[in-house]
Amino acid sequence: MSMIETRDGTKLYVKDWGKGRPVILIHGWPLSADSWDDQALAIADAGMRAIAYDRRGFGRSEQPWDGYDYDTLSDDLADVIATTGAEDAALVGFSMGGG
Repeated sequence: MSMIETRDGTKLYVKDWGKGRPVILIHGWPLSADSWDDQALAIADAGMRAIAYDRRGFGRSEQPWDGYDYDTLSDDLADVIATTGAEDAALVGFSMGGG
């Protein structure tokens, strides 16, 4: 899986490694999911599943005109969780991704 569609139709790029309990990695401004590659590999090697995605407006995700408020960004995260089936995920974020 590399692209998912959010509830407002925005397409987000998703990276998904490994198997086991999911860990969702949320990047900060102005980065992308690629900033988590080293950590994602270590998480997958430890027997867990690492999921990272480019938030709207960043990386390979679409750049819609609006939707950069925290309500929409949290809806995007909920859509990533639902689409990947990662309901029991641990969330890890830094900078804007921690919001």
